Amino acid sequence: MRTLLERIAGHARLHPERPALTDDRCTLGYAALHGEIEWLSALLKGQRIALLLSNSCAWAALDLAILRLGAICIPIPPFFSDGQLQHLLADARPDLIITDQPQRLAVLLPISTAQSVAVAGQRLTWLRISGTSMDSLPAHTAKLTYTSGTTGRPKGVLLTGAAMEKVTSSLSEAVQASPDDRTLSLLPLSTLLENIGGLYAPLYNGAHACLPDLADCGINGSSGVDPALLMAAVNRFRPSSTIVVPQLLKAMIEAAEAGYRAPQSLRFVAVGGAHSVPMLIDHARRAGLPAYEGYGLSETCSVASLNLPERERLGSVGRPLPHVEARVADDGGCL
Repeated sequence: MRTLLERIAGHARLHPERPALTDDRCTLGYAALHGEIEWLSALLKGQRIALLLSNSCAWAALDLAILRLGAICIPIPPFFSDGQLQHLLADARPDLIITDQPQRLAVLLPISTAQSVAVAGQRLTWLRISGTSMDSLPAHTAKLTYTSGTTGRPKGVLLTGAAMEKVTSSLSEAVQASPDDRTLSLLPLSTLLENIGGLYAPLYNGAHACLPDLADCGINGSSGVDPALLMAAVNRFRPSSTIVVPQLLKAMIEAAEAGYRAPQSLRFVAVGGAHSVPMLIDHARRAGLPAYEGYGLSETCSVASLNLPERERLGSVGRPLPHVEARVADDGGCL
């Protein structure tokens, strides 16, 4: 991810006060973000560093600092059950976990030391794990991302910085991203789709990424979604784009039908994470939501194809992104 970090440094030199990240606690301009990355990368110690915390400027700064350090970042989805979390930790074997929920981890892990550190306006706990015995991972591994998949047991996927950067650049090209963009994260940053589309892509292009705690947006994991709070958050941050799963799109449609209107700034709602029936996309359009379905897998480093304005086919997942090569097999499947 050297190019991404270099571009952030370039934005910091040319536009130091331009907003880079915003959450409910603070806003970091590009110069402040660059400084936070440099400070944290010098402070961090570890080969595998896990993040278990809500969406925030702190999450983003730590993720980028781990990349700068050259360590392996292990994002932990906050919605994982304790059983899934235990499996992930046993599989990934982090030597440092940074979290906003230390009480949850205290009963699951042999912790050797705990330290409180303020990051981007948020006080977090750094937990050093005792007795960690690491197996070797392939060279150039930058991220170990987990998905619950269809079985409920987390599966880890190893990603290089070069692969993540290629998707970031390709996605930016496809959507014609610009520094005037303002994105809103409505999925956990611990999911690869949001990590790349909601964080890396806007920063790559000198844009503004809004990263509120999802609970403040009416999104509470297994507890469901509050459509009114969700649309209130969209109107509060006034994004030009956001990424949602079909469940969230349904909630946005429900809110729109109840009288909530999306801001005029919103021009692109990417829908992924699960299959969307054409009726849902059509319903969203009639509710004033510019929804476009895409497709990707953790194994393809997130987004592989995407419908775009004036380049779409309803019921499809769109055309492959510029970095993707797709072939049709003899049986009609995709290679």
